[in-house]
Amino acid sequence: MLSISIVCVGRLKESYLKSASAEYQKRLGAFCRLNIKEVEPVSLPENPSPAQVTAALEKEGESIWAAVPAGAKTVALCIEGKMLTSEKLGNFISTQMSQGFSRLVFIIGSSHGLADSVKNRADFSLSLSKMTFPHQLARIMLLEQLYRAFMIENSGKYHK
Repeated sequence: MLSISIVCVGRLKESYLKSASAEYQKRLGAFCRLNIKEVEPVSLPENPSPAQVTAALEKEGESIWAAVPAGAKTVALCIEGKMLTSEKLGNFISTQMSQGFSRLVFIIGSSHGLADSVKNRADFSLSLSKMTFPHQLARIMLLEQLYRAFMIENSGKYHK
């Protein structure tokens, strides 16, 4: 069975987001072993300088890579990544499995995004949309799209 990890900076705070996450984690259990690893965001002052933000992102990047299992295929979520339809995401996951990858890791940054070093080191960059979303909501959107992708690949009735 495929192992999917989501490495994300920060924790879900609102109960409705926690509930949505729990629901999709439960649903995904039929298709993969899912693990969500939350790494601590680096504290920044109220109005950080660009240099402070860059330094914080690099430090978060170190924590992110420490949480990525060896040999995993990595996917960084970032606005400049490639946009895929739900069907193509399902095909992407199936292709990774057929190429022998048993671990797939999706990486979600903090509210400031991801360090360039993380984006450059990732095997693939994925964009959920041209729009900007809060990083906590991006986690729920990713979970939903993973579930939808598995349903598509398994001819389930969820996808319309």
